[in-house]
Amino acid sequence: MGRIHICVKRTFIFVCVLIGIISTLLLAITLFGHGYFHQSEEIEEILPGIVVLYVLEAATLVLSIFGVYGARKEKKWAVVLFSVGMSLASLYLFVECVKAYYSKHEMEELTREEHLAMMPLSGAKQTDIETIYNIQTNFKCCGLVQGYQDWGTDIPISCLCSDEDSTDFKCVAPGNNTRFVIHYHKSNSSEDDDHKGLMDENMLVYEKPCLPILISVERSAISLGIGIFVALTALWDVGVVLAITILCQMRRKVDVPPVIFTSQPPQYRELCDTAECLT
Repeated sequence: MGRIHICVKRTFIFVCVLIGIISTLLLAITLFGHGYFHQSEEIEEILPGIVVLYVLEAATLVLSIFGVYGARKEKKWAVVLFSVGMSLASLYLFVECVKAYYSKHEMEELTREEHLAMMPLSGAKQTDIETIYNIQTNFKCCGLVQGYQDWGTDIPISCLCSDEDSTDFKCVAPGNNTRFVIHYHKSNSSEDDDHKGLMDENMLVYEKPCLPILISVERSAISLGIGIFVALTALWDVGVVLAITILCQMRRKVDVPPVIFTSQPPQYRELCDTAECLT
């Protein structure tokens, strides 16, 4: 029984330390993300989620410290606090994972509607054009739905397929013997500035549109996030089970009565036979 208790205790301490390390890393990532999006226009929308992450990660970090303290010093209140707190955190994270799973299709439709609202790209706003430029540069695509045709005759330079990209990505020639106008984007230029040039016949553009790629990447990111949070929830549940096991072992401890030694011989009492006692 003692060996089992020590084994469970060491495993519980290891799990608590692992939870503390992961919570610290997640807290650092959240701080970095908060600083990265601090100047962004989307900060007001994602700020509530960032605050929730701060609270959840800081709470699990503190609870892991209480868990290690309670296991090493055999303090029931610390182990109870760890088990209750981690149970609530695990339940909250599990509910959020279920909500994210069932709202995945809704988020994809929202992304689709937001980008389709930019159409036609030839008359899109300057901020929308900058967004599409970044998407085309990062994902090696052109347009949103119908490829380069979404841009009309003003095809942006970010759609151009270089010789290195042509081996890894599908590239097409925009029309047969047609000279298209390429718009060289500059965010600090006015609409009247001439940043256009004629496309050479040998120039190629990316074939695939960006919207399907963007939705696919978003779907993969959501699935990856759900998988990470499910694994984190499972780790927290393991810690709760070990904490409950340690609490049960603490309750089963039996107080050993003290042994008293004396120099006087013990007093014995003679037992007589039944027949002798009657006489």
